[in-house]
Amino acid sequence: MELSVEKSLLLKELNLTQGVVEKKTTIPILSNLLLEAGDSSLRISATDLELGICCGCSAKIKKEGSGTIPAKRFIEIVRSLPEKEIKLKLLENHWVQVTCERASFKLVGMAKDNYPTLPALPDAIVSLPADVLSTMIKRTIFSISSEESRYTLNGALLILKPDNVAMVATDGHRLALIERDLEVAGLKNELRILIPKKAMAELQRLLAEAEEDAKVGLSKDESHLYFSMGHRILISRMLTGQFPNYEAVLPRENKLVIDVDKSEFITAIRRVALLADQRSRAIRVKLSEGQMEISSSSGEFGEAQEVLEIQYSGDPMQVGFNYEYLLDFLNVVDDGGRIRLELKDEQSAGQMRSGDEEAFRYRYVVMPMRV
Repeated sequence: MELSVEKSLLLKELNLTQGVVEKKTTIPILSNLLLEAGDSSLRISATDLELGICCGCSAKIKKEGSGTIPAKRFIEIVRSLPEKEIKLKLLENHWVQVTCERASFKLVGMAKDNYPTLPALPDAIVSLPADVLSTMIKRTIFSISSEESRYTLNGALLILKPDNVAMVATDGHRLALIERDLEVAGLKNELRILIPKKAMAELQRLLAEAEEDAKVGLSKDESHLYFSMGHRILISRMLTGQFPNYEAVLPRENKLVIDVDKSEFITAIRRVALLADQRSRAIRVKLSEGQMEISSSSGEFGEAQEVLEIQYSGDPMQVGFNYEYLLDFLNVVDDGGRIRLELKDEQSAGQMRSGDEEAFRYRYVVMPMRV
């Protein structure tokens, strides 16, 4: 293997592999990248056995071949080099030489035969707009559970229908659901796919590089999910198990609707959170004639409160929430605009919606806290 490649093209692809490469592994080969030179391009593969990525860029191939190279050191070296052409050459005993202008490095690689074989890409079932999928991931990924014991909550459920796309995630304390009417070509029946959290994070990174109007091909086999976009392919092990019946927990009697300015609401929560108890992260939302009072208190720090003017004429009411849960939602809805807070009583889940969005229907359900 011997080739030359522009630094900017190479680095762009290498950055996509960072979240996939296994950093703390008992299998040393997984901390390496597989480089394959041929057909006027350099193909780059990375895997941690749960997640895999294949990407690449155009290159001048002097000699076809393949080899592995330590990912972390290689990326650091490429970043440090000037914006010039980089030459790669496979030497004896799996060593790889990296040269750029007057700088030269030799890295200890490993036998390519030991590198795990990534499964072949099946035909796509459906194709989705990259910007739609990116928005859906952004507005649900923070609600995915991190508790390994709750296996089926360690991902988001993608629901595809012939005329509708939805994504939902929950950790048992809050739930994010986003929907959009969209014609899904080639789909005749409903399709439900559980996407692991790590795969969603890496897919989001991939989608950030997508061109306008780009499409993402979705494929699956018995054990893997595949997301393809041009020459880039993300492969993930499939989560098995039954996602909970999320529709059963969606509030249906939250008839108390408070309309509030998003920027005022998020600023007040951030200020009041400065003196909230750091263990519970609890704040109080108190409604009374014409105003919403947001407050917090902790024995260690003290007390804080802020009052917002709102349209409200009902009975006084107070409900507690984890401020981080509220901020997670407010940080991903569009800047400016209005937020609808829908409540039933002090013991029932609250629901938040963005008041300005037309294309997407986005709702966020948060369980209350005792304060």
